[in-house]
Amino acid sequence: MTREEFITHVEREQEALRGFLLALCCGKKDDADDLAQDALVKAYLSSAGYQEKGKFRSWLFKIAHNTFLNHKASCRTMASIDEARTLLSNTSAESSFEHQDLYLALRTLPPKERSSITLFYLNGYSVKEIAMITDTSEDAVKKQLSRGRDKLKERLKL
Repeated sequence: MTREEFITHVEREQEALRGFLLALCCGKKDDADDLAQDALVKAYLSSAGYQEKGKFRSWLFKIAHNTFLNHKASCRTMASIDEARTLLSNTSAESSFEHQDLYLALRTLPPKERSSITLFYLNGYSVKEIAMITDTSEDAVKKQLSRGRDKLKERLKL
């Protein structure tokens, strides 16, 4: 892939990538932006290995997902929404975020469940595509989605 092709693909997928990472980072824009930048650098450095077989977005999301999982400080899992709300109230700029309750609830999920929920519901990926992006089996993704949904229903009182 040439540099120009890479730039064209990134320009087309950049908004979706940032949205995906913003959800994984529970609305913390600075963390999402940092991870997006890291993922794009990693993608560019490995773009020679990209093969046009699959979707560029899936390939990029896989890199972003792995970057998220490897980033130890991103979105520490909280025990409850109240704990997440207390932490968030200390950062007033983020407390006015439009989807605060959803991000607070997502913050209580383990990273793998959060990733599956985000990819499935916010990005529209199929179970099979999520399994490829996250390097897990389809059964594992189904379990993560089920557990994640149950926890979100409980925490959001749906």
